[in-house]
Amino acid sequence: MPFYVYAQDQPDVADQLMEWCEEHWSYMDRFDDRLILRGPTVSDDGEEHTGSVHVVDLADRAAAERFAREEPFWKADLYRDLTVVEAEVLLSREPEADVPYTLVTAQWPLSADAPGDAEPPGPSGAEADSRFVFVAALMGGEGAGTTGVVAVVRALPDEARGLVRPFAEVLAGGRAAALTAQRWERGGRN
Repeated sequence: MPFYVYAQDQPDVADQLMEWCEEHWSYMDRFDDRLILRGPTVSDDGEEHTGSVHVVDLADRAAAERFAREEPFWKADLYRDLTVVEAEVLLSREPEADVPYTLVTAQWPLSADAPGDAEPPGPSGAEADSRFVFVAALMGGEGAGTTGVVAVVRALPDEARGLVRPFAEVLAGGRAAALTAQRWERGGRN
């Protein structure tokens, strides 16, 4: 079962992140065959690490919480916020190295009239657009419906937000979806 795990950095931790980098990578090596997407979010200029994104296939929510809370950066108190949400991966392509990407996310509350067994629609044309490398619906758990979207797009934030907006609004049942967009880089040792 895939889970979207996002951790936002504490302010001014760049030096400490570098000190803990090998421990982080060694920890992630244990999950290498289960990592669907991984990499840091970075500042608009691409110079500063601002958080970490992992989409990882684990047995259940308890395993996903353990994965997030045993991660060395979290244990060293280098993150200030942690998100762990079940995800349904709709599109996953291998991101290229050294290409500017943007992580676009949106979350919304479950609607009272949302059908419990609703399947998220396909990624609405994202398959045909090579700028999309990853799209997942964030799920409310136990068939409760969608609660958001996460996408990685080969574009800068403003353009990426515009590309994801139509799909997010379909997924949100026609409601306007407030999107956040931040630069993202492909992660891992290689």
